Amino acid sequence: MNVVMMWCRSEKDNIIAIGDVIPWDEPEDKQNFINVVEGEILVMGRRTYECMDDEFLRKHKIYIMSSNLDYEVIDLKKHKVISAQKELKDEEGDLYIAGGKDVYNLFLTGKEALKPHIVVDCVYEGEIDDVSGEIVDVSDSVSVIDKGYRRITPYYQKGKVKSAIKVKKGEFVEQSVLKKILTVIENGANIV
Repeated sequence: MNVVMMWCRSEKDNIIAIGDVIPWDEPEDKQNFINVVEGEILVMGRRTYECMDDEFLRKHKIYIMSSNLDYEVIDLKKHKVISAQKELKDEEGDLYIAGGKDVYNLFLTGKEALKPHIVVDCVYEGEIDDVSGEIVDVSDSVSVIDKGYRRITPYYQKGKVKSAIKVKKGEFVEQSVLKKILTVIENGANIV
């Protein structure tokens, strides 16, 4: 099993959301995310799950991490609420960690062995929309990645978002997974 983590964070302050809103609208970034995770098993927190489009959610097998095991999902056959990483250890497919902040931190700093092998680091370089709510930043996760991962690609720019692939130092990474991700992020992009 490969564990892949993907986010889009603000270049200035590592913000990924304000409240339940991504404070920018970059169609290229949304399409990259959709293309990278197409057909994959997703892991996300409840708030991230609630922010996703129902049509998108119905296309995926999803694990929702929540302390509320009675949380109601939109697809009882394909979506499951779990409370701990250990419930994923026997999953046969690759796992794509899709947020939010607490889920990223859990996978990067948790005591369990399901650390991401690959990080798709997407960085938004534009201005943040004026939105009210709690600022959600991933600075702690970025610090872990800066220490324990190495960038293996240049940054590929589409619109105001640049994306690169980082891998955990000392880990073997499945080449077919890397190739799929790289094909998506380099398609129509400029190298920066």
